[in-house]
Amino acid sequence: MRVVAFVGAVGLVVCSCGGGGSGSGGSSSGSASGGSSGGGSSGGISSSGSGGGSSGTPVLYGQPFTGGQYNLGPVDYAESQFHNACAPGTKYDPRVQQVEGTLLAGLWNGIPDVAGYCDACIWVTTGTGKSALLRVVTYGDTSTNSIDTSPDAYGQLNANEFPRTMTWQFAECPDSGAMLYEFQTGSNQWWTSLWVRNARVPLAKVEVQSVNHATWTELARGSDGTLTDASGFGQGSFSIRSTGVDGQTIVDAFDWPGAGIAGAFLTGQGNFQ
Repeated sequence: MRVVAFVGAVGLVVCSCGGGGSGSGGSSSGSASGGSSGGGSSGGISSSGSGGGSSGTPVLYGQPFTGGQYNLGPVDYAESQFHNACAPGTKYDPRVQQVEGTLLAGLWNGIPDVAGYCDACIWVTTGTGKSALLRVVTYGDTSTNSIDTSPDAYGQLNANEFPRTMTWQFAECPDSGAMLYEFQTGSNQWWTSLWVRNARVPLAKVEVQSVNHATWTELARGSDGTLTDASGFGQGSFSIRSTGVDGQTIVDAFDWPGAGIAGAFLTGQGNFQ
């Protein structure tokens, strides 16, 4: 088992954590966040890191979230019942869907700063021993530490057991290409807002350096997962620096789009390792 350590808000913690079990229930998508993680969870990702590899388990971050259950949706790109909290009003862009896949999850909205985990991955291990790597696309009301899953994810996890016990943990996403930057349709040089998509590692922070910011300036996270500069990037070239929870950084530099920044969809040069 590979062990990963990083410096979080509470200092340096190293953890070699395994999967466990417990779980059922379901969250519809929502917009509230806050509360505390119960059932033995870490209360967020800022406390640790552990990993895998040889057994097929991805690199894991933070402590396991236990005591919840996994449920069949409704979680899907079509938003058949609920809007995905991490998506714009026009739903997930097809280009994001293509790289992030159809194994989707919705988190319990009691996890602190839950919107910060939009587009992160989680590793789910059920009480029957099944596992899946899922992409977070929404969050909402459900029981403590429970998750909702898309039909494809549910099919991979379910063994017709009840209760549907499971443990989940934040994890490294599969390598599906470069990071993507999806700008809100209202973005301009005076107010600039975007989603960072397809990052392999959960994000600790995202910063900009631009015409309006000679030094790196951190963007503010919104309840829909957006990252916003309320004073705007200014019209001109800019760089975006993303820092993962493991301390890795990715810097992507862009020219100001000829058609303007509103609704722009930009592809970076790389991704976290």
